[in-house]
Amino acid sequence: MTISQAEKQVRIDLASAYQLAAYKGWDDGVYTHISACVPGEAGAYLINQFGLRFDEVTPENLVKVNLQGEILSGEGPVNKSGFAIHGAVHMARPDAFCVMHLHIDSVIAVSAQKQGLLPISQHALRFYGDITSHPYQGLAFSAKEQGQLIATFGDKKAVLLQNHGGIVCGSSIQQAFYLTDVLDKACKIQLLADSMENVIIPASEICQLTYKQLCCDGDTEGQFEWPAYLGLLNIK
Repeated sequence: MTISQAEKQVRIDLASAYQLAAYKGWDDGVYTHISACVPGEAGAYLINQFGLRFDEVTPENLVKVNLQGEILSGEGPVNKSGFAIHGAVHMARPDAFCVMHLHIDSVIAVSAQKQGLLPISQHALRFYGDITSHPYQGLAFSAKEQGQLIATFGDKKAVLLQNHGGIVCGSSIQQAFYLTDVLDKACKIQLLADSMENVIIPASEICQLTYKQLCCDGDTEGQFEWPAYLGLLNIK
């Protein structure tokens, strides 16, 4: 299989994201996925082979699929029902180069709280007005629920799937991974708070200011941090 240099780099970065997710304990057996667009191939995406642990994912065994999760190249199988989420987001969000749908313990716990993610930490303020919530409707993602999810998601970077997990999208693999890391920490901090009734929430104007300050890097967000993440895997 002949692939472009751009696709080779995306394969390396995506496999690294899987490896890093395993390192951070974000994996869930052989379930959940991280997908990324294939440069220069409209409607083509890379995703993990179903049945592999995250730490087993390599640039070579990533599978190329279309929006329906059908294999374009590589060795399957792929989890078509799992790609129902990714395909819907990729189709509706041209800005979503990378989509991370994970079952991170901290994110699931906060998704099950009625108030959702509160702006009680600097980490949470990165998502001030930039995160939403989608109600749990069972295991299968129907076409109807896909539409509801996309409508709820809007142009935000993250969505809490109530009682389920989360989705983070980024304009790059690096941004999506970085934002997932920030979301995980924000949720952990919230869970460590003694009581939601006694937490300090900054004034809305301060929350808005901080959000703008934290987003000042724009689409380059996560690029500066990426080499440090890779260092965790001893990748030079």
